[in-house]
Amino acid sequence: MQDQIDNLPKFAKDKHKENKTFFTKLKKKPPKHLDYLMQELHDNEFERTDCLECANCCKTTGPLFTDKDIQRISKFFKMKEQQFIETYLHLDEENDYVLKAVPCTFLGSDNYCSIYHVRPKACQEFPHTDRKKFQQISHLTLKNVAICPAAYNIVEEMKRRIQL
Repeated sequence: MQDQIDNLPKFAKDKHKENKTFFTKLKKKPPKHLDYLMQELHDNEFERTDCLECANCCKTTGPLFTDKDIQRISKFFKMKEQQFIETYLHLDEENDYVLKAVPCTFLGSDNYCSIYHVRPKACQEFPHTDRKKFQQISHLTLKNVAICPAAYNIVEEMKRRIQL
C-alpha cells in the first residue's frame, strides 16, 4: 500500500490531461445512470480498500470545517467554539476554516481518528466518489486522485466503463 501511496502523485500527474479531458466530456453529457454507477464503483472499491492502511488524506490535506462541524467538535471537546477555532483552525485564502497544520491533529499513529464519530463533514464524505451529480465535482476529483488511492482506482474504472 505504501508504494502505491508514494507513487500516487506521479500516477495522477501522468493521467491528469487524460482525466481532465474525460471529466470535461462527462460534465457536458453525463450518462443517465452515472449516480448509480458511481455508487457501485465506490462500494466495490471500498470493499477492497481499508482507509486505516492509508490515511493519506489525513496526512497530506486538511478538511474544511463548517460552522456545524465546529459546533459539534467543540461540544465533543467541551470547549467554547472560539477556543476550538483558536486552538486548531485558521482561515484560509478563501475564508474557510481549515486545520492549522497537517498531518491532521486528530490522526493517531495507528491511523485512527480521535474524533471519528464527530469528524468534519468533509472527512465523512471523502473522497466524494459516491456523491450525487458526481460530474459537478470533477475539479475536486482531479485533486483527490493524487491523494487517495481509492479515488484513483475509481476514476480509472470509471473511464473503462463509460465511453465518451
